Amino acid sequence: MGAVLQTREVVKEYRGGGEVVRALSGISLTVEPGRFLAIMGASGSGKTTLLHLMGGLDVPTSGQVLVEGQDIAAMSDRGRTLFRRRRVGVIFQAFNLLPTLSAEENVALPLLVDGRDRADYEPKVNELLEQVDLVHRRSHRPQALSGGEQQRVAIARALVNDPVIVLADEPTGNLDSRHGEEIWKLLCKLASERDCTVIAVTHEAAGAAHADRVVVLKDGVAVGEIESGGQADATLVAASYAKLAG
Repeated sequence: MGAVLQTREVVKEYRGGGEVVRALSGISLTVEPGRFLAIMGASGSGKTTLLHLMGGLDVPTSGQVLVEGQDIAAMSDRGRTLFRRRRVGVIFQAFNLLPTLSAEENVALPLLVDGRDRADYEPKVNELLEQVDLVHRRSHRPQALSGGEQQRVAIARALVNDPVIVLADEPTGNLDSRHGEEIWKLLCKLASERDCTVIAVTHEAAGAAHADRVVVLKDGVAVGEIESGGQADATLVAASYAKLAG
């Protein structure tokens, strides 16, 4: 099975105040279609930087980021914008829903921005609202939804364009443990049912334990992997992470 995403010796440096800060040092990863990959690391380890490079939100200083064989770092700014809109779904810690739109309208927003007609996208929006169990809340605005419900709207929005990869940046960071667990289970379920590749950044062993693989970063370097197998064994992941990142 071919890779849906590859990073090849990716380096990312930031310059400021006459100094160069290296956030990533030669990261090489291969991710197969339909897999659920978690990236763990302490604050400052480079995990969010890597996620941004994978989604074309930033470009590496050197190295390649290939999605379906395309080097997104070599695209023009407009090319990367269109690529993100049509091929990447992003889930944020802070939900990033528009407060004036209903749940249904927030889910449909990427298709509206892409100039799609309502008749074309309505069936897809209905399908996704059913999958995240929010049909009964479709007309509610974000302020009338719980944090868990808002994140489920955000997940549906990330999937509405049938992206090849979905990137989740600390998707349960604003949720309590119960609702957080529900979100991790939902991401795992959707990755399987929709044959979608999910890549999530987290510092939580309980969340990473739902992934097929866990890559551990420390000081911008991939220091090892944990084959969790999606068994949700947080104790195993936490112990393995402590050994790799300690």
